[in-house]
Amino acid sequence: MNTVFHPTIAALSPPPPPLSHYPPKPPPPPPPPPPSSPPHSSLSLSPSKPKPKTPLTFSTSLPLQPLFATPNPNPNPPSLFSHLLSLLRLSARHADADLARAVHASVLKLESDTHLGNALVSAYLKLGLVPQAYRVFQSLPSPNVVSFTAMVSGFAKSGREQQAAELFCRMRRSGIEPNEYSFVAMLTACIRVFDLDLGQQVHGLAVKMGYLDCAFVSNAVMGLYGKCGCLDYALKLFDEMPHNRDIASWNTVMAGLVSEGMYDEVFDLLRSEGCVADSITLSTVLTACTGSNAYLEGQGVHAYAVKNGLEGDLSVGNALIGLYGECGSVGDVAALFERMPARDAITWTEMITAYMGFGMVELAVEMFDQMPERNSYSYNALIAGFCRNGEGLRALDLFMKMMEEGVELTEFTLSSVVGACGLLMDCKSSEQIHGFVIKFGFDSNVCIGAALLDMCTRCGRMGDAMKLFHQWPTEQEKSVILTSIICGYARNGQLDEAISIFDRYQSEGTMVMDEVASTSLLGLCGTIGYHELGKQIHSYAVKYGFLADVGVGNATISMYTKCWNMDEGIKIFGMMRTHDIVSWNVLLAGYLLHRRGDEALAVWSKMEKTGIKPDKITFILIISAHRHTNSSSVDNCRSLFLSMKAVYDIDPTPEHFASFIGVLGYWGLLDEAEDTISKMPFKPEVSVWRALLDSCRIRMNTAVGKRVVKRILAMEPKDPSSYILLSNLYSACGRWDCSEMVRDDMRKRGFRKHPGRSWFIHNNKIHPFYARDKSHPQVKDIYSALEILIVECMKAGYIPDTSFVLHEVEEHQKKDFLYYHSAKLAATYGLLTNKPGKPIRVVKNILLCGDCHTFLKYLSIVAKRAIHVRDASGFHYFSNGQCSCKDYW
Repeated sequence: MNTVFHPTIAALSPPPPPLSHYPPKPPPPPPPPPPSSPPHSSLSLSPSKPKPKTPLTFSTSLPLQPLFATPNPNPNPPSLFSHLLSLLRLSARHADADLARAVHASVLKLESDTHLGNALVSAYLKLGLVPQAYRVFQSLPSPNVVSFTAMVSGFAKSGREQQAAELFCRMRRSGIEPNEYSFVAMLTACIRVFDLDLGQQVHGLAVKMGYLDCAFVSNAVMGLYGKCGCLDYALKLFDEMPHNRDIASWNTVMAGLVSEGMYDEVFDLLRSEGCVADSITLSTVLTACTGSNAYLEGQGVHAYAVKNGLEGDLSVGNALIGLYGECGSVGDVAALFERMPARDAITWTEMITAYMGFGMVELAVEMFDQMPERNSYSYNALIAGFCRNGEGLRALDLFMKMMEEGVELTEFTLSSVVGACGLLMDCKSSEQIHGFVIKFGFDSNVCIGAALLDMCTRCGRMGDAMKLFHQWPTEQEKSVILTSIICGYARNGQLDEAISIFDRYQSEGTMVMDEVASTSLLGLCGTIGYHELGKQIHSYAVKYGFLADVGVGNATISMYTKCWNMDEGIKIFGMMRTHDIVSWNVLLAGYLLHRRGDEALAVWSKMEKTGIKPDKITFILIISAHRHTNSSSVDNCRSLFLSMKAVYDIDPTPEHFASFIGVLGYWGLLDEAEDTISKMPFKPEVSVWRALLDSCRIRMNTAVGKRVVKRILAMEPKDPSSYILLSNLYSACGRWDCSEMVRDDMRKRGFRKHPGRSWFIHNNKIHPFYARDKSHPQVKDIYSALEILIVECMKAGYIPDTSFVLHEVEEHQKKDFLYYHSAKLAATYGLLTNKPGKPIRVVKNILLCGDCHTFLKYLSIVAKRAIHVRDASGFHYFSNGQCSCKDYW
C-alpha cells in the first residue's frame, strides 16, 4: 500500500520496520519528537515571518555545543580552510567517520564560517550520520539555502520525509527562497512516500518561481508523477520541455513507461529524434525488452552497447542477464556472466533467477553457493526458484537455513515459503508455517495474509481459509482474497460455492476486477467450462483495457479453448499486441484439447520460423500433438524428441518421455515404447509407466498392462489410483473376486477413489451429477427421460457394455449401475433444459467410460442433437453417431 502524508505532519508515522528473522530484534529507541508546525495540508509555501520552533532532536550521547567558538580576531587562514575542506571530502570518499569527527573537533575552535559548516553537514550526511549532521545544522548561526537544502535532502534520503517537509517550510518562513536543488530535495521526499498532493504544491511553487526551466527540477517532477501513477502528467511535462531535456529526462520518462508496462512506447521514444542514451537508458530499455519478450530488439540494444563500450557497465550487464535469462539461452547467460568485468549481488541474483527460469535448479544452487556475499534478495531468489520448479520441500529447507543463519526475513520470503507449502499440499506443514506466521505477528501483513489464505485452499483447509476470509480487515481491499477463495473452492471441486461467492460480491460491488482477478476468474471459467461468464469477464477486460496485459490475454485464450470455442481463442491470440512463450503454449494446448494435432504442428512451424524460443512445456505439447494428426507422424516425433538437447538445449524430462511413450503407444508401437523406457538415462517415474498403461488401455493389451501395473504399484503402493488401475484390469478380465479384494484393501488402508463427476450449466447455475445421483430437484424427470432414451438408443443399435461395471453383481444389476453414470445423467438433463438445436455441453472430471462414449454416439442420432463432452483427455464432439476422437481417447 502506498504511504502518503497524513493531514497533519505530526501524525505521520515512520514506515514500518522490515520483517526480521527469528528471534525478533528488540524494538528501536523511540524516535525524536518532531518540530512542531502547522498541519501540512495548510502549509504555506510562500515566505512569512519566522516563528519560534521546537528544534528536531536526535538521541546522542554528546551535549549540544555551538558549532563555532567566539569569533577570533584573526581570520581563518585560507590554507587551513582549504585543508579542512579537503579532509572532509576525503572522509566522505573513504567512509571514514572518525576523520570527519576529528575535523569537526578542529572546526569548533575556528571562527564562524557557514561554508565550512555546510561542508561538515554534507560530509556527515554522506557518511549516513544524519543526527550528527542535524546537530551541526542547528548550531549554524546563519544557515543559508545550501544548509537547508543539504538537510532537506539528507532527511528525504534517510526515511525522514516528515522532517524534510517541515524543514523545507521552515526555510520558507525564514525568508530564504529555495533554489533548484531545494526543489529536487523536497520532490525526492514526496516521491519516497508517494505524496502526490504535496508534490503538486511543490510543482506549483517551482512553476511560480521559474525553476521548471531547470532540467533536473523538471526531471524530479516527472519522477514524482511517474511514481505516483500519473504518467500522463509526466509525459505532458516531457513534451513541454523539448529544449532543456537532458539524458536524465529521457531516462526518467522511460522508467515511468516501463513501470506501467508500456514497452512499445519505450521503443518509440528510443527511436525518436533527439534521444540520447547512456548506461541507465540501455538498462531501462533492456528491461522493457525482457518484459515484452522483445528478443530481437534486445539483441539490437546489446549490439549498441558493445559498439559504444557500454557492455561492461554493471547495470547494463545485469539487465542483459535478465533479458537472456527470459528470452535467450543458458549459454548466452553464462557467456555474459563470464565476460563481466565487475559483478555485484544483483549480478549473482540475476544468474540464480536465470538458471531457475531454465529449470537448471542445481546450477542455480551452485551459483548461490559461490556468491561472495549473500543477502536476503539472493535467498529470496533461490526460494522463489525452488517454488517455480515445484521444489517446495527444498524451499522449506532453505527457509530453515535462513532462520539458523539469522538472515532477514522479508515479506517476499514469507510469502514464498507459504506458497511452497501450498505447492506441497501438505496439511501438516501448512499448519506449522501458519502457526509460525501468527506467533510472530506476520499475519497482519496483507500480502502474507493473502498467501496464507491461498495456501489453505491448496491444502484442502477450506474451513481455515474461510476463517481468514471473514477475519480480513474491513479497511483492506478484498478483491485479492476473494479471487483466492473463489479459485480455492473451484480447485477443491466445490464449483457451486465458487460461483455463488463471485455472484454475491460482484453484485455488492465489493469485488474490484483488476488484471489479477480477471486472470484468475477466466481460469476458473475455463476449468468449469462456464462459457457465458467467461465472455462477460472478457468483455469487462476489454472495456477497462486489461486485455493489453499478456497474462489476461493468455487466460482469455485458455478460457475460450476450454469452453468449446477454439476459433475465438485463435482470434484473441491474433489480436494480442505482444506474446510470451505462455501465449504460444496456451494456443498449442487448445489445439491439443480439440485433438487438432496438424494445426498444432503448423503453429510449431511458425514458432521456429519467427525465432520463438520454446521451453519445456512447449515440447511436451508438440510431442503430444503427434497423437492427434490425421496420419502417423511418429518418425517426425521421434526426430524431434531426439534433437531436444542437441538443437534446443533442453534436456528431456520424465514428462517429455511420458509424452513420447504416449505417442508410440497411441500408434500401436508398444514394443518400441517399452524399449524406450528401458533405455532411459534415468529411472523412469510413475508418469512414464502410466503413459504406457494408457496406451495398453487404448490398444486393449492386457498382457503388457498387467505387467505395467505391477511396476506402478511397486513404486507408489499408497497411490489410490494404482489400486483402481489394478482393479480395473482384474474386472476387464472377469476376475471379480480379485477386483473386490483390491477394493476391500483400499478401504482398509483408508484410500478413497476420486469420484467421477459430470456437470451441465443451465441458467447460470452448475448442475452436478454423480453416478446414480438422486439429489437433483428434477431427479424424477431426469431418470424417466433417461430410461426412454436408453430404450430408443438400444433400438438404434446400442448394446450396454457391462464390463465397465466394477461390482460383482447380477447382470441385470450391472445394467442398472451402468445406465445411471454421471455423464448420461448430465446429458439427459441438458436435453430436457436446452433449447432445441443448441448443442449439449457436458464437462466430466475424469475419462469417459467406454459405455458412456458408445451411448452418447447413439444419443446424438436419436435426439438429433450435437453433444459436446470435455473429459480428462480433451473434447468429444458427438454428431450423427460419430465422435471427433475417432474412438481413441
